[in-house]
Order: sequence, then structure tokens, then C-alpha cells
Amino acid sequence: MRLKAALMLLAGLLAATETIAADKTMIVLDASGSMWGQIDGRTKIDIARETLGTVLKSVPVGTELGLMVYGHREKGSCSDIELAVPPGAGTENAITAFVNGINPKGKTPLSQSVEQAADILKYTEEKATVVLVTDGLETCEADPCALASALEKKGVDFTTHVVGFGLTEDEGKQVACLAENTGGKYFQASDAAQLVAALTETVAEAPMAKPRQEEVAVAEPEPAPAVEFNAEFDSVLSEGGPSLGDNNEVAWQIYKAGADGKPTGDTVETQYKGQYSGNYPPGKYVAVVALQGASKREIPFEVKDGAVAKPFVNFDAGLLVVTPKRTPQDAEGDGEAAVQIVFGGDSTTGYGTTKQYVPAGEVTVNGTIGPTKVSETFAVKAGETLQHDLVIGSGTVLNKAVYAEGGPAVDSGEVFFEVVEAKKAIDGTRKSVAYNYGTGTKIDVPTGDLVLTAKLGSATGEVPISLKAGEMKEVVVNLNAGVLAISAPGGNFIEVLSATKDIQGNQKSMSYNYGTEWQDTLPPGDYVVRVKYEGDRAPKEGKATVKAGERAEITVQ
Repeated sequence: MRLKAALMLLAGLLAATETIAADKTMIVLDASGSMWGQIDGRTKIDIARETLGTVLKSVPVGTELGLMVYGHREKGSCSDIELAVPPGAGTENAITAFVNGINPKGKTPLSQSVEQAADILKYTEEKATVVLVTDGLETCEADPCALASALEKKGVDFTTHVVGFGLTEDEGKQVACLAENTGGKYFQASDAAQLVAALTETVAEAPMAKPRQEEVAVAEPEPAPAVEFNAEFDSVLSEGGPSLGDNNEVAWQIYKAGADGKPTGDTVETQYKGQYSGNYPPGKYVAVVALQGASKREIPFEVKDGAVAKPFVNFDAGLLVVTPKRTPQDAEGDGEAAVQIVFGGDSTTGYGTTKQYVPAGEVTVNGTIGPTKVSETFAVKAGETLQHDLVIGSGTVLNKAVYAEGGPAVDSGEVFFEVVEAKKAIDGTRKSVAYNYGTGTKIDVPTGDLVLTAKLGSATGEVPISLKAGEMKEVVVNLNAGVLAISAPGGNFIEVLSATKDIQGNQKSMSYNYGTEWQDTLPPGDYVVRVKYEGDRAPKEGKATVKAGERAEITVQ
């Protein structure tokens, strides 16, 4: 028996010298709100989804990849960072699926994301690579250059590659240090083709690391155990149901049992499988088992010489698959819909088609697309896979604006588009429904009668709208405005006033600015430009006329 074990060990070690093991790589993806920006008429997030899906198909077998995402769950949060897919072999489909469900909305904590990725990869103990794809600069008061130097100093063999997606050359220089200070590369990706090339080089064609020579040294033969494995773990969804087998949503954490029978000390081992076998020294243990991060169980067991312990757990749960749709006829789930599944004392939120194991019993599902919300409650049976379509009746407005009827289009990221209710309150105001900034952006809206308003500078316009569920409509708002550009050499305060006075003799102030120059978008009409100066110098005024769709310039001196 000892000879057989020694031969098996030697064969395994010889095989290891012929095997090339993959480095661990973490893709860190920017999902901040700016990913809704467009390149060649397509949003950056759509380009990233398609590009990653293509590149990951060519990843060599055995490559250990993970995915970390930031800015996809909360607006204005610097802690919105999620380990979406733990690093491992064969994760390409899981990464693609998660990216397809992302809804960009938050800030850009890229430094903290890279640091967390390095920690997860155990960069102080093992070789580790991070590939950062960002379309923006750090917005959370961190120094990426200083971080890179610290990671390089502490890491065993740590490298960060940075892909600046849509960044300018100057912006790229501010994040390139993350790569340069760790021995990595910076890639400028201005379109889909360049993004494919960058990800192919850093992910699909990343060099594989061969095992070190000392790792294949022949070990001393060990006595064979009395049994091949002394612990066999298994789990099911329901009584009498099939084993969960290789299902990696089942997490086993093995602890030694304390005097009170509870888990104590550090974990002895962690496994992500529904069923597996292991060997442990004789003693009492506790297995803490969780299904998809919830439905936790504590299973005590004892390992004895010559015997096989068989820890077993019945989760008494089912698999719920929720597909959010704008209409019942939609063939696929809407990737921009947020789906919250509430079960027992837990809840989970995903985007697009969301899968979650839930305890048997009542489950509440909440769906959100922009301001449109729905909620449904129903029962899930143990052992079943329940496919549920969640219809969230919502339409989409594509925002456009022009300065004048048939006149020039407004191409500005400063236009404030807001959808409000058609009905006015008693004071004449309308309730806000949703909003966004920038021409060419979109707003998800409920069905029914609404009004799309647009504001740029001191000019506003509005258009009544009515959309059906699933309908996408381009709406153009006429601002009926022109641009007035003012130069006031030597001045320190510029104010634009209406030329017409009210009954009290007052002129309406339209806008103002401190300095020698000011530009505003104004409704057509006559205006007075008043300039004030420092010291005893008297104010001066000039007259200007603004026409819709035209630019007027005036110098007051």
C-alpha cells in the first residue's frame, strides 16, 4: 500500500512538471454613471459588454479569472465595490452574464477597487494580476499613483494593467501610473476595436506561469490512510432530491468544534461545491453551510479513525429565476431593470434576469426601471425551479433639444432634461418623475401622459409625451433660445437683465457671473448687460438683442 501511494504521488508530481498553471487575474470594470456616455453612437457599457463577451471566448482553458465591479449599485457612493465573480478557472460565462446585467450609475473609486482586488488575489503571497478598465478618473479622494507604489513594494509579483476607455491623452497620464509603477502596461482605447485589442493582450493572451522547479521535487512517501476519504459532504434542495453535486453556489466552511459544540478558531477548509470529499485529523467539527450566501446551516460531525463521516444538509429551498420585462411579449429580460428578491430575513438585488435560491415559502419580488416600480408576492416550493416573468411597464425617452424650430441642435452635456407629471399642483408646479443631463441621453419613464422639459442656462422648453410599455421614442424639445456672449474688460461682475421693466420699474435679473466674461442661453428678446468694476469706477451698461437659434456677442467697456 505504501509503495502504491508513493508511485501515485510521483506520477502526479511528474505530471505537474508538464502542466502550465494559469496566473490569477482580476478584471476590475468601471460601471460608474459615465459609462452611459457614447462612442460612435453606442454607449460605452454596451461596447464593454460585447467586447468582454467576445474576448472571454478565446481565454485559454485553465486561466483563473475573476471580476470586480464598481459604481453599479449606488449613486454618489465611494464604497460601491463588488466582487462579482471570485477568481477561478471556467468563470468566463459567469463574468459575461454579470456584465450583461450591469446598470452604471455611481462614482469612480478605482484606487480602492484595485486595492481590494489585490487583497483578494493574495498579492503579498502569490503572483497576481489586475486588469483595470476605466472610462474616468478617480473621484473618491485617493491617489492611484501612491497606491501602485505601495502594492508593488508589498507584492510578491504584482502587476496592474490599465485600459483607459475613452479617456483623453491627458486623462490617461493620470491613471497610467497604476500600470507603470507595478510593471504593467497602459492601453489607450478610444473605440471598440482598441478595447478588444487591449483586453485580448491583457486577458486572453496573458502569459501563463510554469510551476517552480522546487514544486515538483519527489516527496517522501506517506503512509496510506485506512480509508481514501474520512469525510464525505453532500447537500440537496429538498427531501429525497438529487445531490447539488458540483454546484458552486454551495459554500462549506469547516471549523473545529468548541466545548459548546459551536464553531471555533479559523476555518480548517472552505469548499464551493454541493458535494465533495476530504480528509481531516480525528476530532469534532462544525460545517457552516450556505446556499448562495443565504440559507445558512450548522452541521456538527465527528471524524474517527477508520470511519467515514457524512455531513449532510437539506436546504429545503427552491431556485427562483426572475426575468424582468417591459411587456409580457418581450423575448428577453431587460438588463436595466433592478430586481430585488426578498425571502425570510434576507434579500438580494440583481439587474436583468436574476437567479436566487430561496427557502421554500413566500417570496416577494420588487422590480424597478427608473421611476416605474412593481411588486409581487408568491410561493416557491422546495426542490423546484420557478421561472417567473416580472412585467414592469416602462417606456424610454431619447432626449434631444434644438435652439429654434428647424434650427441648430443643442449638443451639450449641460442640458437638464426632466420628466414631470402632466397635471399641475394647485401652486402650478408639477411633480418630478425622472431626470438626466446631456443631449442624446435617455430617461426611463412610466406609461401615460407626461411632460419632458429641458433647461440650458436661462432658457427652458417643454414637450408633452405619452409612451406605451416597451416603447422607445425620440423627443425633441425646442428651447426657443439663442446664445449671448459677453466680454467686459476690467470688470469683475456681469449681470444680464431683461430690458423690459415691471410696474415698479424693476428689471428681471436673468443671470450673472463674476469675472470679465460670461455666456448664457436666453429666450429671444432685448436685454441690458450691466458690468461692475472694483474701486470707485462707475458701472457700465450695454444693450443686446438675442434671436432664437443665433449667437450674439457684446463687449462692454
